[in-house]
Amino acid sequence: METIKFKTTIKCAGCVANVTPFLNEALGENKWEVDYNNPAKVLTVVGEDDKAKVIKAVEKAGYKAEAL
Repeated sequence: METIKFKTTIKCAGCVANVTPFLNEALGENKWEVDYNNPAKVLTVVGEDDKAKVIKAVEKAGYKAEAL
């Protein structure tokens, strides 16, 4: 199963709450998580290999993401 990671601007639990509907719609529930304690604010996505799709969902929520 593919795992991809992104550096994001998702900074806190409130930001995660804001981005959740967008990521759940694009990727599915329980397919992603954000480590906002990591300085790079790492978004880890499991079972998806379309980086552009993930970046688009994050940007639609008002945040930025770039593949690591």
